[in-house]
Amino acid sequence: MKIDVLTLFPEMFTGPMDASIIQRARQTGLLELRVHNLRDYTHDNYKTVDDRPFGGGPGMVLKCEPIFEALEKLKTPETRVVLMSPAGRTFQQTVAREMSGYSAVLFICGAYEGVDERVREQWVDDELSIGDYVLTNGTLAAMVVIDAVTRLLPGALGDDQSVVDESFSQGLLEYPHYTRPAEFRGLKVPPVLLSGNHAAIDKWRHEQALERTARRRPDLAGKNTNL
Repeated sequence: MKIDVLTLFPEMFTGPMDASIIQRARQTGLLELRVHNLRDYTHDNYKTVDDRPFGGGPGMVLKCEPIFEALEKLKTPETRVVLMSPAGRTFQQTVAREMSGYSAVLFICGAYEGVDERVREQWVDDELSIGDYVLTNGTLAAMVVIDAVTRLLPGALGDDQSVVDESFSQGLLEYPHYTRPAEFRGLKVPPVLLSGNHAAIDKWRHEQALERTARRRPDLAGKNTNL
C-alpha cells in the first residue's frame, strides 16, 4: 500500500511512524509512506500557504494553489484523496477495513479554518473525522487512520486472526483476556479457560463479548443483531 501525506507539520510523523507495526510494515515493503511539506509547493519567499477568508471572519484558510500543485504532482490514477476534516464521516473500524483494500491513498491534513472549498470540489474522494472534537490540525488524525489501516494489511500482524477477534471487528467489544499465572493474589482465571474445551471457551468468550458490549457500549449493542 502506498500512502502520501500532505501536511504543514511533517516533523510530527517522526517517531509514531517509525515504531511498532508501522515500522515493520515499512521495512517489509507492505507499506510505502511518504510525507510531504505543503510549503514545498509554494513559490513566494515566505512560503505562504494560507490567506484570509473571503467575506471576513476569524482565522486563516489554506490556499488552493499549493494544494492543487501538490496533488497534480503526487496523485496517480489509483490514488484515493482523503481530506482530514471535522466535517468528514466518522472514522470507524469498518472504514479502516474498507481503506485497507486501497492500493494508494493521499491524505490532506487540514489546518487553521480548513481548506479552500475548491480543493474539495476538484480533488477530494472522501472526508474523514476521528471524532467530534477539534485538533490543532489534521496531522494527528491522519496518523490515527494510517495506524488503524496499516495493521489490517495482510501480514502486518504476527497473526492475521488477531484483527478478526478484536474489538469492533464484528460489532462487539472484545472478550476479557487472561494469562499466566492462573492465580495471582487470590484472583483466579475463569476455570473454562483452563479446561481445554475449545467449544466451551468459544461460547464463554462470545457471551462475555456480548455482555461487555451491552454494559459498556449500549450504542453498539443497539446496532448489533447478535444481542
